[in-house]
Amino acid sequence: MSFSQNGTPKSLQIGDLQVGEAHAPFVAAEMSGNHNGDLGRALAIVDAIAETGAPAIKLQTYTADTITIDADGPAFRITDSHGLWGGRNLYSLYQEAHTPWEWHEAIFARAREHGMIPFSSPFDDTAVDLLEDLGAEVYKIASLEIGDIPLLRKVARTGKPVILSTGAADAGDVDLAVKTLRAEGNDQIAVLGCTSSYPATAEASNLRTIPVLADTWKVVGGLSDHTKGIGVSVAAVAFGAAILEKHVTLRRADGGVDSDFSLEPEELKALVDESYAAWLALGEVHVGPTKSEAESQRLRRSLFVVKDVRAGEEITAENVRSIRPAGGLEPRFLDVVLGRTFAKDVERGTPLSWDLV
Repeated sequence: MSFSQNGTPKSLQIGDLQVGEAHAPFVAAEMSGNHNGDLGRALAIVDAIAETGAPAIKLQTYTADTITIDADGPAFRITDSHGLWGGRNLYSLYQEAHTPWEWHEAIFARAREHGMIPFSSPFDDTAVDLLEDLGAEVYKIASLEIGDIPLLRKVARTGKPVILSTGAADAGDVDLAVKTLRAEGNDQIAVLGCTSSYPATAEASNLRTIPVLADTWKVVGGLSDHTKGIGVSVAAVAFGAAILEKHVTLRRADGGVDSDFSLEPEELKALVDESYAAWLALGEVHVGPTKSEAESQRLRRSLFVVKDVRAGEEITAENVRSIRPAGGLEPRFLDVVLGRTFAKDVERGTPLSWDLV
């Protein structure tokens, strides 16, 4: 568990929620471009996410012009070998994937009607201004923006919690980003392990990195997960992930730029439920019976008299056995009592005790 500089467990206040290892996982459902250019579909995604019990929905706030330029040289195309977007021109991809800024107010409002926390990844100063106007309660810095120091400073100065993704970043990048935020007086920081490939593979997820990130920089740890399914995210809880971010769509069959590695609503519900179960299962370090095991303790094996016997009769393997339930001598004493004699008459079904030997 990561601790702050004063020795208390590290946590963030996001809206009405405390977010940290001591609290239930904060599942952030990323809409990204899964609205497929349709505001009605975007609002339907919000409604579907709300049904799952996820506490937060996340957007990305950019336009093609705020994130790149309309150019078509080799540098402005995704490498052909890229599994999902290979060969795509950046400008056209971002035109397709972006969430129009005029939709943000309606999406934020719908999320809040459901009691969810809406937030976003801004990609430039004007995006931060828009999100501040909408009363955003937390900010996410996308993996490839972790080195945009002016953007980090702008976000830090809002005084809101900041969630950093680390995909494609090294330790120096993370260190500079965290120091930049803290230099602006903002220590409300989470750092998410992330594999910036789409989709990512389970073997590239390196979940053992999560507690290292949290402990090294004294931040809340989490995972931005681009793998298919929920297994990696659920496993991340065991490594201290307090924040889980997953892309969500209505139906993968509908297509869209991110649909291939996005969860459908019933899968998101499973993630919310199973990550909570995983968090509860962590419990505490404890060797020994729990209160819930009282009946199991009563049914443990012990030594019982299994035939009616008379006083003076020899104790044998035929008249004394190790059986369920508890109540008699522990089975480890069987070799001690065999060959000795009964001190009194004993009925079948009587737990063996020292006073009977």
